[in-house]
Amino acid sequence: MANTGVLPFVRGVDFTNNDFSDGRFPTSVKLMTGVQWLKLDKTNLASVPEEMGKLVKLENLSMKGNNLDRLYGELTDLSSLRSLNLRRNKVKSSGVPAELFKLEELTTLDLSHNNLKEVPSGMESAKSLLVLNLSHNSIPAVPSALFMHLTDLLFLDLSHNQLETLPPQTRRLANLQTLILSHNPLGHFQLRQLPSLQSLAVLHMRATQRTLNNIPASLDSLTSLVELDLAQNSLPRVPDALFTLPNLKRLNLADNELTEIQQTIELWQKLENLNLCRNQLTALPAALCKLNCLRRLYVNDNKLDFDGIPSGMGKLGALEVFAAANNKLEMIPEGLFRCGSLKKLILANNRLVTLPEAVHLTELEELDLRNNPDLIMPPKPGEMNAVGQRGAGIEFYNIDFSLQHQLRLAGAAPPSPASNGSATPVKDPIARKMRLRRGRRDQQEEADQDQAKILKGMKDIAKEKNRQKSPEETKAESLKPKRWDEALEKPPLDYSEFFDEDTGHYPGLTVWEIENFLPNQIEEVAHGKFYEGDCYIVLQTFLNPQGALDWNIYFWIGSKATLDKRACAAIHAVNLRNFLGAQCRTIREEQADESDEFMYLFTCDIAYIEGGRTTSGFYTVEENVFVNRMYRVHPAGSSIHLEPVTLEVEALDPRFVFMIDCSTKIYLWQGRKSKNTLKSKSRLLAEKINKNERKNKAEIINESPGDESSEFWRVLGDEVGFAPEDPPEEHVPDDFFVPLPRLYQVCLGMGYLELPQVEIPHQKLVNTLLNSKNVYILDCFLDVFVWFGKKSTRLVRAAAVKLSSELFTMIDRPEHAMISRVQEGTESQMFKLKFTGWDEVIAVDFTRTAESVQRTGADLVKWARKQETKSDLTALFLPRQTPMNLEEAQQLMEEWNEDLEAMEPFVLEGRKFVRLPDEELGHFYSQDCYVFLCRYWVPLDVPEGEEENPDEPLEDDFQCIVYFWQGRDAGNMGWLTFTFSLQKKFKALFGEKLEVVRTHQQQENPKFLSHFRRKFVIHTGKRRKVKPQLTEGDVSLDDSLPQQPQQSAPVEFFQLRSNGSILCTRCIQIKPDATSLNSVFCYILKVPFDQEDSNGIIYVWIGSKSDPEEARLVEEIARGMYDIEKYSLQILNEGEEPDNFFWVGLGGKKPYENNAEFLKYTRLFRCSNERGYFSVSEKCSDFCQDDLADDDIMILDNGDQVFLWLGAKCSEVEIKLAYKSAQVSGNNTLKFEIIYPFCLQGLHSAHASEAARNSKETVPHFEEQGVETLHQMLPWLGNPQEAAGVITRTAQYFLCSPPPFEDLLKFILFCLCFKLVLLKLKIVYI
Repeated sequence: MANTGVLPFVRGVDFTNNDFSDGRFPTSVKLMTGVQWLKLDKTNLASVPEEMGKLVKLENLSMKGNNLDRLYGELTDLSSLRSLNLRRNKVKSSGVPAELFKLEELTTLDLSHNNLKEVPSGMESAKSLLVLNLSHNSIPAVPSALFMHLTDLLFLDLSHNQLETLPPQTRRLANLQTLILSHNPLGHFQLRQLPSLQSLAVLHMRATQRTLNNIPASLDSLTSLVELDLAQNSLPRVPDALFTLPNLKRLNLADNELTEIQQTIELWQKLENLNLCRNQLTALPAALCKLNCLRRLYVNDNKLDFDGIPSGMGKLGALEVFAAANNKLEMIPEGLFRCGSLKKLILANNRLVTLPEAVHLTELEELDLRNNPDLIMPPKPGEMNAVGQRGAGIEFYNIDFSLQHQLRLAGAAPPSPASNGSATPVKDPIARKMRLRRGRRDQQEEADQDQAKILKGMKDIAKEKNRQKSPEETKAESLKPKRWDEALEKPPLDYSEFFDEDTGHYPGLTVWEIENFLPNQIEEVAHGKFYEGDCYIVLQTFLNPQGALDWNIYFWIGSKATLDKRACAAIHAVNLRNFLGAQCRTIREEQADESDEFMYLFTCDIAYIEGGRTTSGFYTVEENVFVNRMYRVHPAGSSIHLEPVTLEVEALDPRFVFMIDCSTKIYLWQGRKSKNTLKSKSRLLAEKINKNERKNKAEIINESPGDESSEFWRVLGDEVGFAPEDPPEEHVPDDFFVPLPRLYQVCLGMGYLELPQVEIPHQKLVNTLLNSKNVYILDCFLDVFVWFGKKSTRLVRAAAVKLSSELFTMIDRPEHAMISRVQEGTESQMFKLKFTGWDEVIAVDFTRTAESVQRTGADLVKWARKQETKSDLTALFLPRQTPMNLEEAQQLMEEWNEDLEAMEPFVLEGRKFVRLPDEELGHFYSQDCYVFLCRYWVPLDVPEGEEENPDEPLEDDFQCIVYFWQGRDAGNMGWLTFTFSLQKKFKALFGEKLEVVRTHQQQENPKFLSHFRRKFVIHTGKRRKVKPQLTEGDVSLDDSLPQQPQQSAPVEFFQLRSNGSILCTRCIQIKPDATSLNSVFCYILKVPFDQEDSNGIIYVWIGSKSDPEEARLVEEIARGMYDIEKYSLQILNEGEEPDNFFWVGLGGKKPYENNAEFLKYTRLFRCSNERGYFSVSEKCSDFCQDDLADDDIMILDNGDQVFLWLGAKCSEVEIKLAYKSAQVSGNNTLKFEIIYPFCLQGLHSAHASEAARNSKETVPHFEEQGVETLHQMLPWLGNPQEAAGVITRTAQYFLCSPPPFEDLLKFILFCLCFKLVLLKLKIVYI
């Protein structure tokens, strides 16, 4: 017996499924003097062990599933016993001592499934009983004295006995809530006591010979009754007394003789479950449709036909299950499919001919139509139209991309077929009426929802720009000095491996010790006790004056701590600060030199303990001690099971494979009759052990019967190494089975230990049951494993080691059984084999099982075609967002500015935010960050019921919104600085009235833009800092440097543009290039004359088709942006440009666009699988290039062309489905283009109708100019027609079947080899 001293501290143990027969009950149980609960279920006990008498504190005892026939012994001495469960034993009435019922604390007693022939004598003395279960016995009567004293009963189960009546004293059970009398011959019992049980909530009287005569006339006093079971009786109709139960929720009337249901059923307004199976019903009452709470209706095995089911079943909105199997139904009402909550429909074994078409519109989880030989399922909506149609079926993941189907899903009527002589598409009036009118709030919510994805897109584009920068630009940027805080980057560490999620969330003290390079949290009782050879991390969590959480982080260094512990304490202290996002610094504390602040953290003086509690993380050279063991290999599904056996010759069996593990050598003995699968899997297992546990240093030796080596026999005990005279015999029983292991969780509390068993679902042990925070003991009888989680505490580990030793010795085990310790992450292969699906030898079974064939059928392709895949393309068929008219936008702008009481602007300079000068308000730079504190007036609402008095002044309130604006080229340091500085100050000032809105360049919401009254200017670069004025005698650094050739300041070029409405007006600096001009917009061009930018000329260019209001606005912006005294301002109408400075500033005169009509029709869609299915959503009209996400696909429709933008990280499934979606959306367009963002610029394809595509007369050809240009670039091609053929095949390859990345790369390299520039070619279908 192990003498660890932990048994007196054990509070509970679960010994279920152990074998304690024939005196095997562990005698050490009597040492568990503090145990409070004990489970001895299914342990083969025949009598109460004597050791139970020592457990004076035992409160809950369970001994289910044993062989107990008498209870005389030690149970009567358990004075603290409260709950006793003796279910499924062989207890007799004479075997129950009367002293047992005199236990004053006994409240729960379960004697069901025993051999009681009468109520045990003396039970009336158990006056404190609350739960009594005497079911499944042979009790003929209940003594009257029993219910006279047990007046506090809450639960009484007397089912499956031989009771003919109940004593009159039953009415004294005023507190009874559950009464179960099923399966008793109570034919002469009139239930007169039943109305007196007013607290009764559950009543079961199944098979109790109930008739209409032996049920009380009224049960209206049972107002608490919610469940009633009257199944298996002889009721011809529903007793009238049942309709007086207003709160009834569950009613079972199955297996009766009901021929009709009264219309008064509508009185059960709270009824949820109704079971009417196996009766003689021919019709259901129409009043059934008034039960609004009904969730489950079972009417199997009746005589119902189509007329017998009410047509108003659709009114049952809560109905989830409707079961009507084994009836005479030829049809079912269509209204049944209008039940919005319907999940299961059981109609097996009927006479169904067909079903309503609405069956395809419901989301049923289970539809059972078996054994209906004449049933013909109705066609799915649009199924006939989809035959022969491209873009549907299994090759497109069973998504129907037909225009008719998608319009129907979008809620619009499909277009009617056009006449043969007309090619003009017919407009759909219904689809035109379905417009999405987004208001101010919808735009705000959409902007907030997409903010995170917009930020990701901006980051990806910024990274792409950095990659495309020339070496000179990169070198110039690298010369710019960076402050230390700007150069800091948060390391990509997963701190959850070190600290729990709730660390630092609650005020208090948390302490970690450093063990094996990692922090290990210690118990609260060990706080303030430091080992001299260890290091610790101490976290103080408290509330600051503002009420927010704050932290102090210390790391304590012991005087004798090793180097690895010292370094890891400092490192993990910083990791803890990063994990919490704290601003505090980490404080170093050394032994005997602690600060006063550190000492005040502990309630008592800190104590130093000699030595070290944890081990060093450095490797120590020590020889591992291996014990030679032999295993017998058994099949276990797709894997194998290794059964430890004694290391001797007699253990060999020719039907099995045996593995002998000798550390550096692994022997595999393959019996003559062993299966080949066992041989191969054993070999694979030995190789895994050698690779993962022995570092490939072990030798695997195959031993064949009759040809074994002498070393093999020496290992088995023969000193000389000779083979035995008699060959191994078959001795393993044929009925050998692998017992299910028992998994215990070690629980540690304040002064107690518990060892409960973990419930194993479906009797399959899986590794997901193991939690890193806990320690487990896996008892496999011959092997006991102690598994330590990474985050488990040291006290629990120490307790587990001692408990495992006690558990090992408690049970009689063979000599070759052993205990093994397993650390999470380094589990041995023997331990993993105990779990299903954990690193199995053969992890995948490539053969199809019978269950798989039965579920899917032999033809997998046919089965896959029947599967339905959800998709959402509704956004493609909704009309474009209606632009806001001028009057509405101006009114909205005025309202927002009237509510604005004050606005304080700040800009990031260096490491802090400073006030923005008034002259810079409205001007933003792409490399800077800005903060705007806006205070809004908010009127208080008048409470309901009170009238507003016009004479009294209205009370006002306010709301503060902080807008953080981040430029496209600005880093995240500005946001971090704002979060830890200004935001905390604002939060302290305004509290709950503060709202923070983070916005990025060109992603601003209309409310923020309205405060600048359309004068929102975005500059490229960083703000210019004002040079300090030099006093007399000072020498400028620039004067001491060699003079460089004078160059003019850079040209600045701005475009004024409104997207969607005037609220989204911005003046954005763009690259000075004449091709950027457009006749629809207005521009500002600044041409400086010298390097100092002291003078120059300002041009305001007014497009010929521009809006007059924008022409006036751009002139105001130009006058406010530049000093008119230094610069001359010229207003130029299109066509009046001077030849000197204007075109020179734009790099020369070049052709430009003179039309922007496409802006009225342009729409941007996003295709993604992020919702778990393929969906298309539309971006708002105010979008820019930052809305392009790398991991998705974008569809850009300008009314004339459809562009398909493929993100570099999108999947092939998204590419394929997005292409079909673009074809559907472009049903009336003429051109189609795919854009690969990495190299391939685009391939154009016309989009004609399906009839034109399928026609044999469809001939692709190229415009002559494109063919000739291509022939000039590819002179190695024979003629222009051959060039056209090459490009035609290439375009078909890319458009009809999106290529894998490798094939696309090969095509690009092929083009580069011949210096081919990829053009945008138009393929026109005629």
